Amino acid sequence: MTAPTTVRTVDYHTAGEPFRIVAEGLPPVPGDTVAERCATVIGPGGSGTAPRRGPLDEVRRLLVQEPRGHAGMYGGFVVPPDDDGAHFGVLFWHKDGYSTACGHGTMALGAWAVDSGRVAAPDEGDVQVRIDVPSGRVCATVHRAQGRTSGVTFRNVPARVGARKVPVATTLGIAEVDIAHAGACYASVRARDLGLEVNRAALPELVRAGREIRAALATHPATWHPDGPLLSGVYGVVLHEELPDTPFGPHQRNVTVFADGQIDRSPCGSGTSARLALLAEDGRLGAGEDLLHESVTGTVFTGRILQGGVTEVTGTAYRTGEHAFTADPYDALGAGFLL
Repeated sequence: MTAPTTVRTVDYHTAGEPFRIVAEGLPPVPGDTVAERCATVIGPGGSGTAPRRGPLDEVRRLLVQEPRGHAGMYGGFVVPPDDDGAHFGVLFWHKDGYSTACGHGTMALGAWAVDSGRVAAPDEGDVQVRIDVPSGRVCATVHRAQGRTSGVTFRNVPARVGARKVPVATTLGIAEVDIAHAGACYASVRARDLGLEVNRAALPELVRAGREIRAALATHPATWHPDGPLLSGVYGVVLHEELPDTPFGPHQRNVTVFADGQIDRSPCGSGTSARLALLAEDGRLGAGEDLLHESVTGTVFTGRILQGGVTEVTGTAYRTGEHAFTADPYDALGAGFLL
């Protein structure tokens, strides 16, 4: 184990999805920008879901694997920003490697930055926390009331539609898939097209379908991003279903299956951005309207689309604990394991 003996974290959850923040004690990561640092951590010949081994990846494995983490754990390494226009940067990670975007993580980081005093905030009103992520600069507007953080609005990089109604064969049948880029590439499919409902009982089938769709689209040209391979390839599959509209706009429930079969417990922040782009192109979401986006756990985000494909997603983030994780050099399990 080449990681520090002790790794300290602050943990949050955003709408039920965990986010483990590591702000101190990290080995240096070469690069002039967050995107360059992300490419460095992934390593030559590696990918977001298959990074090369290295000192920082040892820390990721220690924190995400059992017995200190679990297969659904998510987190971020706080790193320097690209320039003084942002408060800090972050490298997002999960059990399989690294991601270029994370809306729920951005919300958690905004809440953490204010709650910890890293970014000054009023007792009443809003404050913006600007964060450089591998896909660009994003913003978390932290809402304050009576001296506490009451919510966070995540403003993403512009979202765009890549392709519509791409036929994909799965073991559950043919799915028509919509592809959108929103800091990462997401494939959206109606769960009912595969004979599924978005609920906990159907999670094994939903995960299987998500993994099959992601694999089938591995070389599809619509998943390619003009800024290069770091932002290309399907990161998540959003399996969604319609619920009755609210007075303010559409209402949907989804489960997002990301990386190699992980389940987002929240409605997925950047996945919600992708859904917003698709709904706007369909004419179902106009100015002043909100998407009420529900997760498989029943938590909700609200999202809206602004000019130029910019999206905003609002939710809540709460601290769940602070930890000092130790790597004992005599522990035969080392960084741990995954089941």
